[in-house]
Amino acid sequence: MRKGGKLGLALGGGGARGFAHIGAIKVLEREGISPDIIVGTSVGSIVGGALASGMTVEQVEERAYAFLESDLYASSELKAMGDAESGEEQRLSRRIQRYFKTKIRLVSALYKPGILPMSDMEEFINYFIPDIRIEETSIPFRTVATDLKSGECVLLKEGSLRRSILASSAVPGALPPVEIDGRQLSDGGIICTVPSRYAREEGARVVIAIAVDRNIALASELQTAVDIYVRAGEIQGFYLEEYDLECADLVIRPELGGIHWTDFSHSQELISMGEAAAMERIAEIRKLARPVWRGGFMDRIKRATRRLFATQ
Repeated sequence: MRKGGKLGLALGGGGARGFAHIGAIKVLEREGISPDIIVGTSVGSIVGGALASGMTVEQVEERAYAFLESDLYASSELKAMGDAESGEEQRLSRRIQRYFKTKIRLVSALYKPGILPMSDMEEFINYFIPDIRIEETSIPFRTVATDLKSGECVLLKEGSLRRSILASSAVPGALPPVEIDGRQLSDGGIICTVPSRYAREEGARVVIAIAVDRNIALASELQTAVDIYVRAGEIQGFYLEEYDLECADLVIRPELGGIHWTDFSHSQELISMGEAAAMERIAEIRKLARPVWRGGFMDRIKRATRRLFATQ
């Protein structure tokens, strides 16, 4: 496709809140809008990588629900953390268990590079992402990670798709960094929360960004040093995200409240929120996508054919 006709989709990080990506992308697919390039950070790289590999958004949604109902997820430490953050009423015995598990996690953080087992995240990613190279995706795909030694943002565009997404999703503190080509890589959201500028750098003329991070207005009561530290990180992340989004032509930002990044219990609600946010901006989406869509019609036909064979 000629450079002037590319539509880029930039998907931001946010853990479980990334379910909102699915809802927003469902609206794009209903409109017949398919990106020419997808760039993702953290959970955005998981959703984006699945789509780029040839799955439809409906297939991603079905697989997400299946994973959350699986024994694999039920026995994971990720679910245990999500349950602790869900805010739901629990029996006294459950609250006591949660208290001691939290203390154990804090102690383990002093001796290990991550409090979650890497195997949990690997199984999660493998459930959605095929064992292929980035260069083999049906839609051109990129993901971003942070080099912990140099402090640089790294754009991953070749190599193992699964491992690249694992690096982009390695939340600091929760998961250990991932080594790729001698670099110690961690979550892309440390530096780049929504990779709009990288979609632009990779040739997109029009960039649609979906941001699913926590709203800065949702400040919890600041009673402890940890509360203040977390709040400072939220403020820093908000302004970093604003910088990232300057490169986007349109931003879809669902109102997701204070749902924690490990809390997957609101999956259906999050998808609906993402869908509603995209529908609120549907007129602008159509206006932006129309000229780009016409410019690359034949390339999209070829790509749709590759996706068809990839899903068989």
